[in-house]
Amino acid sequence: MGAGEPLKSAPLSAEDWLARTFADNAPRRFGTGWISGVLGVVLGLLAVFAVLCLHFPQYLTLPELRSLYPLVLVRLAIDAAILLVLALAGLSLLLRRKKALGLAGLALAALALAMGGGGAELGDGSGASLYLGLDWFVLGTLSTAALFVPLERAFALRRRQGPFRKGWLTDAQYFFLAHALVQLLSVLVVAPVVHFGAMVAHPVVQSAVQALPWVAQFALCVLLADLAQYGIHRAFHALPLLWRFHKVHHSVEVMDWLAGSRLHLVDVIATRGMVLLALVLAGFAESAVYAYLALVSFHAVFIHANFAPRTAWLERWVAMPRFHHWHHGIEPEARDVNFAVHLPVIDRWFGTYHMPEDRWPAGYGVAGERAPEGWLRQFIWPLRRKGA
Repeated sequence: MGAGEPLKSAPLSAEDWLARTFADNAPRRFGTGWISGVLGVVLGLLAVFAVLCLHFPQYLTLPELRSLYPLVLVRLAIDAAILLVLALAGLSLLLRRKKALGLAGLALAALALAMGGGGAELGDGSGASLYLGLDWFVLGTLSTAALFVPLERAFALRRRQGPFRKGWLTDAQYFFLAHALVQLLSVLVVAPVVHFGAMVAHPVVQSAVQALPWVAQFALCVLLADLAQYGIHRAFHALPLLWRFHKVHHSVEVMDWLAGSRLHLVDVIATRGMVLLALVLAGFAESAVYAYLALVSFHAVFIHANFAPRTAWLERWVAMPRFHHWHHGIEPEARDVNFAVHLPVIDRWFGTYHMPEDRWPAGYGVAGERAPEGWLRQFIWPLRRKGA
């Protein structure tokens, strides 16, 4: 570079661009228009997605759920959401000096209305060979964020962290794809596991399991699933080839409710496949399996949350955030510990339990490595040769 030649600035990442566009140095506490502005934008996006689902149900909704939706209530909910977005955006415009959030909320509400809002004509609901779970994403965002964001604000481990910490946009991409690509995961995981399980399952074992009371089946389902998960999870740490993919999950440097979504597709397929295979071979009642899936979808988010409950008596028996945060800890003492998702007793059985009294990890991530930003770059990251 010649003398006097200006330095070239690094290109803005999408996360930096969003921060520059919508954020400022003004306070973000209640009453400043920040919370109403963010809520307006998020709810506005979900309203637009919901209207798209009305227009194209065969391509954007799950076939299993289409017939279950109370359409009248869905339409009312969409219209109510649009009205709420207008109110939140207006409040943000009044209270906040920088108007970007309020204007974005208004634009999204206007787009949802222009598309027909809750009164949009329902598209052809006949089956399509390929579809996305956009409806599943909308429901997942509403239920998960509505529960965990207030929880993290009220009982935060790190109070200054906030929801828009470094890496939030990457993890939001993972969250979106985990819900939207549900058909792909079904093809890659559920179909082959169910087919293989039907060939090798032992009817005597399945009959004995199905004779158990439902509560006993559910408890055994949790135990067996966590044992299977423990085994495959430990293998992902022990085998270098598998670790290349699992380190994507450990590359999270800030823990919160979104952090658990960061999982490489190879990791997802192998882990879910092994757990589901164990449950299929055992022959649990379908309702017990669904109840377990509901539990793990909540609990996997919970243990990653920026949440510090003071429940020492419960920590010994149920995986709480501190237990799993130590699994992600950057310290040498946190290496290869706390592999279970639900039951810490499994780690005690196998000698991998680690819970220092009244301490949390000082930080998180993979020592000496930093993952690239964005889902696609992180998908490719394990496939690159070391040093490339």
